[in-house]
Amino acid sequence: MTLDAAQCYEVLKARDARFDGVFFVGVSTTGVYCRPVCRVRVPGRDRCSYFRNAASAEAAGFRPCLRCRPELAPGAAPVDAGQRVANAAVARIDAGALARGSVEDLAAELGVSSRQLHRVVEAEYGVSPLALAQTRRLLLAKQLLTDTSLKVIDVAFASGFASVRQFNRLFREQYRLNPLALRKHRPEKRHDHILLKLGFREPLAWQPLIQFLAGRAGARTEKVNGDRYLKTVRLGDHSGFIIAQPLGPGLLGVEVSPSLLPVLPELRARLRRLFDLEANPLVIDQYLGGQVDLRGHLKRTAGLRVPGAVNGFELGLRAVLGQQISVKAATTIFGRFVSTFGGRIETPDPEVDGLPPNASDVANASLQQLIDRGLTSKRAESVSALARAVADGTVKLDPPVDVTEARAALRELPGIGPWTAEYVAMRALGDPDAFPHSDLGLLQALKLDKPAALLARAEAFRPWRAYAALHLWHGYAAGG
Repeated sequence: MTLDAAQCYEVLKARDARFDGVFFVGVSTTGVYCRPVCRVRVPGRDRCSYFRNAASAEAAGFRPCLRCRPELAPGAAPVDAGQRVANAAVARIDAGALARGSVEDLAAELGVSSRQLHRVVEAEYGVSPLALAQTRRLLLAKQLLTDTSLKVIDVAFASGFASVRQFNRLFREQYRLNPLALRKHRPEKRHDHILLKLGFREPLAWQPLIQFLAGRAGARTEKVNGDRYLKTVRLGDHSGFIIAQPLGPGLLGVEVSPSLLPVLPELRARLRRLFDLEANPLVIDQYLGGQVDLRGHLKRTAGLRVPGAVNGFELGLRAVLGQQISVKAATTIFGRFVSTFGGRIETPDPEVDGLPPNASDVANASLQQLIDRGLTSKRAESVSALARAVADGTVKLDPPVDVTEARAALRELPGIGPWTAEYVAMRALGDPDAFPHSDLGLLQALKLDKPAALLARAEAFRPWRAYAALHLWHGYAAGG
């Protein structure tokens, strides 16, 4: 979106939620920057300045509004392939990369020089990588101070600060507030878990999303109870669970177990991918609604998201296990992998007590161990090859990655064909245009016999073929 001042002001007057997270407005008379949906009185036209992101607003000297809370705004999904390095860098910064390492380390990971990284990030976002990381850390800290009962020391370290002293100093300098002053905004009810509030653009088809997720996992790792979605999580050396449910319009609440506090920034980024919260469903649904093949499905599923993944290997393993067998059979086999390689964990639901397996444990298993879990010898070879490739870094299944390269690397593995590569690209890698054109359900939904015919028909669904696939799957399952 081009930040035309006249257009932005009209959006501000209308409080159009479709632009929430697309830009922010700084108000000169208050020194505060807001989301375009803020409910305060609309300021005069000449008092407003517009910024693409929160970091740019703070670099210009504005502090975040305590009412509309910019840290809850949904992010604008990156769509420009020419900005891949900048977007990949920002994704890694969001996940806490600069809390664990330096700009030089991040540049090396992305295969560029630190000078080039500075240049592309500043060109795209208007601030340096360090300034962007600082804003992300401060906004996360502000949310934790406001919405949780965590001690200030825990807030500081969970947000990625090196020390409480550094956190206090930067918070006062940037926001001209004492961190403890935000405690008066904290809800009276104390929670044992950490509450993350994640913003998104309405509408959100929540039930189809969580039913899809839980229906393709193991009964011991995920469960839906009404609007509550419980999932066990493994991130590196840390494990725990999350419980997600809508809190209100445009806001998703996720309770996080305290054991995941050390990886909170990374988990937060992965949760946004899991629930596809960067999507703009109004734009996508309007576009796909013009396609004759999808009109009937869209009427029942406005706001349908592409279910993502917290852990790419977990999704990849589940996809390989599901090749050429029913969803129910694949779920049973995945449950055996959880029992053998995953480990146990305590959650609020005694039926959900299994952790998903990690790549290294499966890679170290013998082929016979995998066969004994209910696999054919060829499928066991595929699972072993995938686990080894992920464990040694040959294949990367967690963004940010080059989706084209990841697809090609997957296709090099034995037993992984176009369907698996596209399905993983759709869900684990977040490619909105991925399309498993050999999928039987998609063929039946459009009453086609040949994958080539489906692929040709799907050209009309670009650049959102992944969303078209979800609409077709959901509509076909519902009898539409």
